[in-house]
Amino acid sequence: MTTEVQRNAVLKDSIPPKTKSQALRSFNVADFPALHGREEEWRFTPLKRLRGLATTTEDASAKLSYEYDLPAGVKVSTVDSAGPVLTPFDRISALAFEKASGVTLIEVDGVVESPAIINVIGGGEGLAFARTFVKVGVHAQAVLVLEQKGSATLADNVEVVVGDGAQLTFVTVADWERDAVQAQHVRFQVGRDARVVHVHVSLGGDLVRQYTSVDYTGRGGDVEAWGLYFAGAGQHLEHRLLVDHSVPDCRSYVGYRGALQGDDARTVWVGDVLIRAEATGTDTYEINRNLVLSDGAQSHSVPNLEIETGEVTGAGHASATGRFDDEHLFYLMSRGIREDEARKLVVRGFFAELLGKIPVEELRDRLGVAIEARLAEAGA
Repeated sequence: MTTEVQRNAVLKDSIPPKTKSQALRSFNVADFPALHGREEEWRFTPLKRLRGLATTTEDASAKLSYEYDLPAGVKVSTVDSAGPVLTPFDRISALAFEKASGVTLIEVDGVVESPAIINVIGGGEGLAFARTFVKVGVHAQAVLVLEQKGSATLADNVEVVVGDGAQLTFVTVADWERDAVQAQHVRFQVGRDARVVHVHVSLGGDLVRQYTSVDYTGRGGDVEAWGLYFAGAGQHLEHRLLVDHSVPDCRSYVGYRGALQGDDARTVWVGDVLIRAEATGTDTYEINRNLVLSDGAQSHSVPNLEIETGEVTGAGHASATGRFDDEHLFYLMSRGIREDEARKLVVRGFFAELLGKIPVEELRDRLGVAIEARLAEAGA
């Protein structure tokens, strides 16, 4: 005979999660059902192009290599375990945890005067799995650049713990060869009065899907998440974010900009901000802007804001997707600037603010050149 308690438990299990923060979380891959593409979280993703990252039962058959340029105060090592601060809430993230061989541990101590550069280089054919753990000490300050390049089919998790009062600028660059596939989850845990600036750049790859999530552990946490992406013909670049405000008096700002050019160029941006009932005094805003440069390109932009308390400092979101502004182009051409140069100037201006967030001049200049080269691919 079924008791009232049992009936309530069955009913509770059958109710969909109210928010993404209540979704299934597990390190066990078997807990996640097979993906079929009709799930809300995966409906934009071409699953067949993931090359087995969501279905494999095999261990990694490809290796990644690493190159470092580390100033004093930053140490990199390989350890058996660290943390975790991320509990996977999708199948691929759980696979990456299960199959990654060791953890790349990046430790930051004190005030670091110059940027730390970590290059991750893909090893070609086969599946690769990786886990990176960044630990920024209390009141530490640093600029870290994690650049991924080469060819790979990679599932990886990046966990970043920022101690109380610390300041971190974290630049992640996906500059893969055009045949690469990546599914990545980046998780930030932000301490009391800590400040994080995350700048993510996606240029390369056949399919790149990045999920970024933010969690606060103390009052006064401040996060800025900036994103720059440029999809060429046939590329699929997808970015998803979850900023979970569960602590009072914290701030977040999300600003992503993307451009698309060429047949079947696809971009997806889904930004979720949750302000829980206890997160009074929250100040948050998110915006996504997309520039469609040619026919045959398609952009999806979905900002979401869920507020469970009326006591907020500010909360808002915005999204805009449009084609090249012919008036801007006409204005520049009327002053003697050739059409191809005028297009470059407009796109450069579109991305200028985000490139300016990168505090490494060599990288900033190199990305600017790469963006202009992407424009030239279509004879712009």
